[in-house]
Amino acid sequence: MKPEHRSALLALASRRGQKGFSTVLSEAIENFLQGEVEREKRRKALLSLGGSLSKKDGDELRRTAKQLRESWR
Repeated sequence: MKPEHRSALLALASRRGQKGFSTVLSEAIENFLQGEVEREKRRKALLSLGGSLSKKDGDELRRTAKQLRESWR
């Protein structure tokens, strides 16, 4: 663990009135793992949309997106 991470965790734990950072670290791990579950759900949902647009609609969407991107520059 990087010293600056350890320091930040200890500071956060101290603000919470905790002596060590085990609880803070445990919460961070739980949040990360739950986030991974949610990202996997979104990934599967997005992949299930493959082929949802007709070729014509897909081509039109690509053209529109390209025009928008070019206008940003």
